[in-house]
Amino acid sequence: MLQVSGLNQLQRLALRFAVISLLFYGLTILEGMIMRAHQINFNMLDADHYFAMMGAHPMVGIFGSSFMLVFGAFYFLVPNLMNKEIYSQRLAELTWILMTAGVGLVWLSGFVFRYAALYTNYWPLPVSGEFSPMALGTFAVGNIIIMTGVFVFCYNIFATIFHRQGEQKPMAPMLASAFGIDGFINIYRRVMRKGVEKEPIMPLPIVAIFRGTVDTVLDALVLGGISVVFLFHAFYSFMGTSLSAGWFDALLYKNIYWWGLDLIADGLVLIYVAGTWYLLATIISGKKLFMQNIARAALLVELIVSWNVWGHHLLSDQSQPMWMKILSGEMVTAFELITMGIAVFVTLMTLWQARPLPMTPALKFLLGGVLGFSLGVPAGIIQADLGMNRILHNTQWVIGAHAHMQLLVGLGMTLYAAVYALFPMLTNDVKLKSNALTNFHFWAHLIGGIGMSAVMGFAGMDGMLRRTVYPGDTTFQSEMIAAAFFGSLIVAAYLAMMYNIISSIGVKGLVEVFVKLPEKMKQRESTAL
Repeated sequence: MLQVSGLNQLQRLALRFAVISLLFYGLTILEGMIMRAHQINFNMLDADHYFAMMGAHPMVGIFGSSFMLVFGAFYFLVPNLMNKEIYSQRLAELTWILMTAGVGLVWLSGFVFRYAALYTNYWPLPVSGEFSPMALGTFAVGNIIIMTGVFVFCYNIFATIFHRQGEQKPMAPMLASAFGIDGFINIYRRVMRKGVEKEPIMPLPIVAIFRGTVDTVLDALVLGGISVVFLFHAFYSFMGTSLSAGWFDALLYKNIYWWGLDLIADGLVLIYVAGTWYLLATIISGKKLFMQNIARAALLVELIVSWNVWGHHLLSDQSQPMWMKILSGEMVTAFELITMGIAVFVTLMTLWQARPLPMTPALKFLLGGVLGFSLGVPAGIIQADLGMNRILHNTQWVIGAHAHMQLLVGLGMTLYAAVYALFPMLTNDVKLKSNALTNFHFWAHLIGGIGMSAVMGFAGMDGMLRRTVYPGDTTFQSEMIAAAFFGSLIVAAYLAMMYNIISSIGVKGLVEVFVKLPEKMKQRESTAL
């Protein structure tokens, strides 16, 4: 059982993020299964409620689950990797409070107040009078609070990395190393045989965290700024007047919004994931990363690429200039296959050179995450083609074979690999009670995630549109039943993991991560046990 009194501040902090993240993930998959049942024509929801849930679903999954788990892990790892104290423990605590409150409000805006503009929030849909000012205002306030939490996290991480705490190291070399410039310099020295390679100042995982956090700041600026605009419209609507939707050009809005949103999907996720793979590969193998200079350089290239790929979301928009479709939507987007391919190759080669390796839970889930991205990224590149995009753009292929494959299998299993690797470090070597449940979690999530994503992709190729329901139409019912079956495996995997973790650390330990229980309650629970 977990002895919370023996944990330090960083351990308790990371566990708080992890607990909240896993609870939000449970809410996400519950909503997913409700929507899946509705698609089978169980008619569980009215149309407004269905689409409102569909809008809240990715927000809770991304910011409530994935971001929370990533932020908690990085708050623990950055100080330990750099042998520093965290810059501000208070700001770190404030981060999970703001993120939890913001995600809760965004969920309420959809589930209770029926804000159903979906995650695209396309202009002028949020201000057309279709939604109540309460719904729009709750969504806007919640999103602003989320982005405030994101800014607090980024500031705290930047300050932790660059605060010198009495050291006299100049800032410029530290910043250059954080951007990976020393990786390029070492590659040049090796190729040209000029001088000796120098050990970079920043550890490679810190480079990935720093670069991913740059994209995190930018996407928070865009999403937070747009939420402020929504808040103004909600206020005017509440006062009985309205602002003209025409004051903001719709095409310009879509380009700005997708630029910010895509920094999460095609920048932040890929950079953070690559860095997590590299860290896990070195921990599991006990060896230096294979081609680490190439890996450093590729992370910088991915950062630049992530700023210029948003155009693939607008390939089917007839008013989008053709040169932007070709340059951003096709050419730059295709480059992500190279940067992600480098991350896959470097990770697998690091593990290969250290064989034989015991097949630990962290290793299994790491390989599952690599497989997920190896399937999901090419699926995205396929649709980032003007011809294929006309066929696949608004279908279940996009959200299934590409998005869910990457998020559920690629990102999800990578995060679980980090959970299993960090669990002993965060709990002072508490052992998980059941290896059988861990194995079940792996196989059920892997088969369920790939199966559901693939079936959704097949439905898309058959013509099933996304963001669309077919009441009374059974054309795609067989695919949706199969997707629900695979989705139920994901639910079972989640329940197995949660039972395994909770039974290992104890309910008392789980609660005391947040609050200290009175002595009477402790004695009562110990007697019951």
